Amino acid sequence: MSNSRRHWIQQMSTLFAPTPNFRYRLDTKWSQADPAKYPVNDCHEMVQVTDGRLFLLTNHAQNNVLVYETSGKLVDAWTLNLKGAHGLTYHADHLYLTDTGTGRVLKTTLAGRIELELPKPVDVGDYSPTETAIGPTGDIYVADGYGSQYIFRYDKNGQFLSKFGGRSLQPINKGKFAQAHGVALDTRGPEPLIVCAERIRNEFHWFTLTGEHVRTVYLPGAFVSRPVISGQYLYSGVCFGMFAEDYRMWQGRGFVLILDQNDRVVAAPGAEPPVYKDGRLQLLLQAQPALFKNVHDVCVDREQNLYVCQWNSGKVYPYKLHREG
Repeated sequence: MSNSRRHWIQQMSTLFAPTPNFRYRLDTKWSQADPAKYPVNDCHEMVQVTDGRLFLLTNHAQNNVLVYETSGKLVDAWTLNLKGAHGLTYHADHLYLTDTGTGRVLKTTLAGRIELELPKPVDVGDYSPTETAIGPTGDIYVADGYGSQYIFRYDKNGQFLSKFGGRSLQPINKGKFAQAHGVALDTRGPEPLIVCAERIRNEFHWFTLTGEHVRTVYLPGAFVSRPVISGQYLYSGVCFGMFAEDYRMWQGRGFVLILDQNDRVVAAPGAEPPVYKDGRLQLLLQAQPALFKNVHDVCVDREQNLYVCQWNSGKVYPYKLHREG
């Protein structure tokens, strides 16, 4: 580990930035799509591309991708007939899609033309990829979150390079997973890192680009989805939550988390205000009345508005949280 990375990690464990003021106005009717023409099952993930459009991934085979303006106007739709469409990543005017049902990982144009399909890894048993991230040199990181729990690394041409992580059900992780649900590139520090969501253990793990474990952050009560890096903050949808008297995973208890560059929770839309005691984050709980059910992803646009995508929540379209402070 380099001296610069070690110094940065030490700083992160002791310093906390001032908490900013995050205020939002909830808009549950943002989407103007006609459900009769453009039905959805689960709204899994959303990204904003360079020209400002928003691309929503759904697992409805009729509408894998719905394309919006930020006003909520639907401007395009296309499908690859994927029934398990789950992960959506944007990089260099291309989309990367994962299908948990078939194990396909696809690179497409913004119009849906397939340009690359990654080979399935061999000798791993179950393979059900949930998410991708793209490294600084174009390497593709695939989280096998519903399968082997490895992060598979390919070069930009789809050649397999390495893997890291893997399954562990032990109380202490040290860079292994029970459910490696999401993955992203984190460029906020002195060196780029890969950050991975460990949903079952309520954790995020950071790794070097070659898979060396750097640090872990525990978020009690937050069954996190993928990490989303925007500016100096990490955003994540929380798909499941807990009750204060029942420390099990419950559906319908979702909310949103926002962490600063020091890994401190500074806001939690849809949850009770985060509390730290003696430097430790206390149990995160959904606020009542509930704003969300099962938050699968959050997209941050250029104006810092949020778009909340939900799984198993009555086939609702994304909600918009208008940033007001």
